[in-house]
Amino acid sequence: MKTREMNEMDEIRIELKPIGRVETADGQGPFQLQIEEAYRPALQGLGSCTHAIVIWWADQVDEGDLVVELPYAPGVKSGVFANRSEARPNPIAITTCFLLNVDEDAGTVDLAWIDAFDGTPLLDIKPYLPMSDRAMDAQYPEWLDGFPESMEDAAAFFSDPQNAAKFS
Repeated sequence: MKTREMNEMDEIRIELKPIGRVETADGQGPFQLQIEEAYRPALQGLGSCTHAIVIWWADQVDEGDLVVELPYAPGVKSGVFANRSEARPNPIAITTCFLLNVDEDAGTVDLAWIDAFDGTPLLDIKPYLPMSDRAMDAQYPEWLDGFPESMEDAAAFFSDPQNAAKFS
């Protein structure tokens, strides 16, 4: 593999091509990805997956501070590289989503939930593959003690009004 050294004077040109957009009614659902017609063939086979990693551009969030107070851990601050804040140097965001339905012809992917705004540009979709995406012995910061350990547990955790109130 070839590598090259970069210095401050190097210019990098990056082009992103949105493949579609997120559609949601005020974050309350239904949640759907609308795929541009040119990219719909890429949906082939996705319907056989239960989860996907959705990569999106947080275009409706201004770049913020590099250190932020965590909304889910009051009084705790961390750098944006240690949390999931949308306000980052490059607002690339990811959400692991439960897939409800994939319609290749219509170019739609129905989701159980996604934390993106209506109209958010969609950059990519990748299947969630446990052999690549799951770490059995992951370590978490102390401020996450007491949080659910999975997406499935998080749904029940945050539907409890007492837990939801702590982190809103």
